[in-house]
Amino acid sequence: MKEKYNYVTKLDVKFNHLEKIDIPEMVRECKDKWFNQTLTKVNDSVVRVGIVEGEYHWHKHDKDDEFFFVLEGQLFVDLEDRIIELNPGQGVTVPKGIVHRTRAPRKTVMLMVETSEVSPTGD
Repeated sequence: MKEKYNYVTKLDVKFNHLEKIDIPEMVRECKDKWFNQTLTKVNDSVVRVGIVEGEYHWHKHDKDDEFFFVLEGQLFVDLEDRIIELNPGQGVTVPKGIVHRTRAPRKTVMLMVETSEVSPTGD
């Protein structure tokens, strides 16, 4: 049985190609502490927005790399041996198979790029 997490994760593609994406509007409308929405599909990958505060659980992706890019706020990517701090305009790619979790000490807006097949909560 899969564990239940208190995250709002929407895997449906919200915007078609050539449709304008307005992140500030999505941020204004978001009432959840940990919200992910798939914005668009680019070839075999998806771009997601995360509007987050608090921490995600430890997990890994066996077959997929994951890219995080901070637009607003601050994101910590905890690894088993170190912590990567990301501020606006900074990003990092977590390679497949690496156990990690993300934390946001305050409301943070980030973009994520990963394959469309990835399970956001981990394998």
